[in-house]
Amino acid sequence: MLSPAANETLEIGIDIGRLPIAIQTDDPEYIRTLEHRFARFQCNPAGAIARLQVTVTEPPVSKGGDDELKVERAGTQWTMRRGDFAAQWNPTERRGQLRSLPFHYALDSVLRIVHSLELAESGEGFLLHSASVIRNGRAFLFSGVSGAGKTTISRLAPADVTLLSDEISYVRMLGERYYAFGTPFAGDLGISGENVMAPLHTVYFLNKGDRNRISPVSPAAAVSSLLRNVLFFADDERLVGRVFQTACEFVSRVPVFELTFRPDEEVWNLIR
Repeated sequence: MLSPAANETLEIGIDIGRLPIAIQTDDPEYIRTLEHRFARFQCNPAGAIARLQVTVTEPPVSKGGDDELKVERAGTQWTMRRGDFAAQWNPTERRGQLRSLPFHYALDSVLRIVHSLELAESGEGFLLHSASVIRNGRAFLFSGVSGAGKTTISRLAPADVTLLSDEISYVRMLGERYYAFGTPFAGDLGISGENVMAPLHTVYFLNKGDRNRISPVSPAAAVSSLLRNVLFFADDERLVGRVFQTACEFVSRVPVFELTFRPDEEVWNLIR
């Protein structure tokens, strides 16, 4: 049981996609919440390359109670604001601050934003609205808008499949290959992905139908569909251009298909 002295700084490391971030706060209950929420993704905070200082506060965090997420650049740092949190992030120093209600939801959102900004800036990858799994040592992504079937196909997966996410997948290039990483960001399944990674083999854009079939997708259509599903929160022309370039590079290296399927386990006979 944690029993810190007054104003003692507590830390927990959270490593997603090989970007370990140390979360610092003086609230022991908040740390316990994070230990439970990010159990599979904890790391030693001493080895983190980024840091986020969290101040737990009571409402209102921001004036007006606006629930709309706003992400804006202010000089050399980014500001993020929603009704339940206000945050800043300096991408050069990889340091930030978060004022949040005493729940993990705000940190979930800030982590997604920070990772999306880091990946966009480096051009190494992106976060994608997709389910992702590992089978036979290779990763597969199943992307689509809400209701396309990401959770359904995850739920139908056989026992030899390792779930990385049923909602938000982490794609990053290491060396000359793209890899898919597990994330703690869950959809309707309500469970965290496994903290593992594998080289990315195929991306499928999902459609529901009366039979299972795989159809080719042209490179232009693949880039367009990919961009519709990439998580990117900032209105920044330069970074938008980088995300577009990354999507084009990605499609040139990773096969992309359309997968029409019915809610039946047999669809997994096509995915190997």
